[in-house]
Amino acid sequence: MAYFDAASAVPLHPVARQALLASLDEGWADPARLYREGRKARMLLDAAREATAEALGCRADEVVFTSSGTRAVHTGVTGALAGRRRIGSHLIVSAVEHSSVLHAAEVFESDGGTVTQVAVNRAGTVEPTAYAAALRPDTALAVLQSANHEVGTVQPVAEVAEVCRAAGVPLLVDAAQSLGWGPVEGAWSLLAASAHKWGGPSGVGLLVVRKGVRFAAQGPVDERESGRAPGFENLPAIVAAVASLRAVRAEAAQEAVRLRALTERIRTRVPQLVPDVEVVGDPERRLPGIVTFSCLYVDGEALLHELDREGFSVSSGSSCTSSTLTPSHVLKAMGVLTEGNVRVSLPTGTAEEDVERFLAVLPGAVAGVREKLGAPAAPAARQGPGEVLVDSLGKRCPIPVIELAKVFGDVPVGGTVRVLSDDEAARLDIPAWCEMRGQEYVGEEPAERGTAYLVRRVS
Repeated sequence: MAYFDAASAVPLHPVARQALLASLDEGWADPARLYREGRKARMLLDAAREATAEALGCRADEVVFTSSGTRAVHTGVTGALAGRRRIGSHLIVSAVEHSSVLHAAEVFESDGGTVTQVAVNRAGTVEPTAYAAALRPDTALAVLQSANHEVGTVQPVAEVAEVCRAAGVPLLVDAAQSLGWGPVEGAWSLLAASAHKWGGPSGVGLLVVRKGVRFAAQGPVDERESGRAPGFENLPAIVAAVASLRAVRAEAAQEAVRLRALTERIRTRVPQLVPDVEVVGDPERRLPGIVTFSCLYVDGEALLHELDREGFSVSSGSSCTSSTLTPSHVLKAMGVLTEGNVRVSLPTGTAEEDVERFLAVLPGAVAGVREKLGAPAAPAARQGPGEVLVDSLGKRCPIPVIELAKVFGDVPVGGTVRVLSDDEAARLDIPAWCEMRGQEYVGEEPAERGTAYLVRRVS
């Protein structure tokens, strides 16, 4: 089985396993106690904190260990907003942040705060000028991920941090995806990360709060972790997390070169091997191991099952793999094709042979799914009425686009197809189909039920 979902979680690093087993014997006691066993535990905790600070480029007393990366994000966001409540109640986030950030923003907004979402371009990148434009006198906090978890795009954190610093606004960086590859550059104020993203055990998060940042931890607190992460520390897991971070960092430069070559091979060859594919994300400013593409006329869940049967574990942002039947908020913000979406994220040590086997298997898997859905091979040029109506109400991704493609050959040049759909994904996938096919997307109109999407044939 080839595991290609490292952006979700990475298998436990061998160094982490060794550190975990060793610290189970030495780090079981309460590090707050003064007897011998407590002092041993405290020494392990202090050493882990100092090693983390060295890896992040901060002070040891700025590092807090939390119960997860999500908890680190929530604690960082709520604590920074509360600490600066006298400044105002305005929060800035990008439209492609991890759901943990967006959920924290939703709660803040429901409690009376205001939130500005900064848009991204088609590659998933924010513009520093957009953050500058979003800043207000009452802005309490800005948040930006270091790299995107779905498409791998690396964000201009240093530039945004400078914009925020000049305005006196702290920037919280969600560094979960990038921290294993190196420190986050720039004058950021807070940072959150999660150990299971770099080969540490799950259940360990990092929160860094720079000295001078106004911060007020919310909820009940105790004397542990500077009052910012209450409860008994999971010391063996913390030690293992830090040991794995140091280990992957030592391998990062060499491994990044190798994985970039493998993902570039996928980015280049998938469109050659599979027709009607859009590779998404920035082609240059991206993480070494992530490549994402979307396939027209494909049910994402069915494709993932086919690849799983062939021995590949991948993930998807398609609405047809989601219980909510809505497309990924990242793909939606980018305005790219969502149907048949596949994210390949290669873990350290991925074999070249596995990538070649994936490229050999993928075309057949996609073709099989398309055949089951009755997708058209190619639209035939026939003369017909000037407008064709396609009723796709009640049908989900990718059926509305498949039905559009099936009738498109019946429309003469200059004619239109009106697609009725109540599927949220159609708002993204029909314009994406037009761009890929070189046809004109006219726009959308309200209908008695759902929405009418108009497409004009230009060739």
